[in-house]
Amino acid sequence: MNILEVKQVSKSFGNKQVLNRISLDIPKNSIYGLLGPNGAGKTTLIRIINQIINNDEGEIMFNHKPITRTDIQRLGYLPEERGLYGKMKVGEHLIYLAHLKGMKGNLAGDVIRQYLKEFEIQGWWNMKVEQLSKGMQQKLQFIIAIMHKPEFVILDEPFTGFDPVNIDLIRNKILELKAAGTTFMLSTHRMESVEELCDHVTLINKANKVIDGEKYEIKRRYSENLYQIEYAAQEPFLKIRESRYYSLTDNSATRIQGRMALKIQLKPGSRINDVLPELLSDIEICSVNEIIPSMHDIFVSLVKENNNE
Repeated sequence: MNILEVKQVSKSFGNKQVLNRISLDIPKNSIYGLLGPNGAGKTTLIRIINQIINNDEGEIMFNHKPITRTDIQRLGYLPEERGLYGKMKVGEHLIYLAHLKGMKGNLAGDVIRQYLKEFEIQGWWNMKVEQLSKGMQQKLQFIIAIMHKPEFVILDEPFTGFDPVNIDLIRNKILELKAAGTTFMLSTHRMESVEELCDHVTLINKANKVIDGEKYEIKRRYSENLYQIEYAAQEPFLKIRESRYYSLTDNSATRIQGRMALKIQLKPGSRINDVLPELLSDIEICSVNEIIPSMHDIFVSLVKENNNE
């Protein structure tokens, strides 16, 4: 079941087409990666979903109904361009924004104090926002996005300005909230975050959707039937004969942590089970691992291909 559906959404600014009939289906209780190079149209789409700007064509459905401004109260949003009020104190700033999201009275204060404690920043209550570093302000933005317990949270480059410790802190909170039923849209250039977190991925380039689907299905789709075979041997360049089932990607093996490693590519119609009996007659196999392309490699390949069309 989908929590949010983008149906044939288009947007232009003057003569520039920014989004061209984009459609997305975002399943409930998932982390949905929205990817693309700079200028692809991601932020424009995010602003349309949040009803900050209007689309020219198409519609946005939230829980199977056209999204309304009332629904925005049930969304969380961490924008790429931060929008904090520098002269306000942290505590009053958070209380003010909590009230705008419909949190009332003591509840807002209690929830905010709990989050400040959880993120180990309870001493910031009376500090002015402008006194905080970019990373510290980013923590506030993240708390603002989730403190009202939204059903759907959009995070636009949420890890900017964080050190590895705080990246882990935010990542773990995202996973905790997902486990509790929250759905996320994650827009980021950090492909390692996509690998770790996302269930589904859409790539937008030059206003058009290039690919979308489950992350692991996309990675499988772009795999090239490559395998790394590690085997026990002392010879640094042991030659292995080719066969009707596979070809060598390199002319010789290389040494990895005391073992030899060989990369092979299966020929069309072949399976790894066909290969192993042949190899076992020549070598003592220690491990067999399929080489799956990373999201980084797929991203770069598809963007280059799309730009050359």
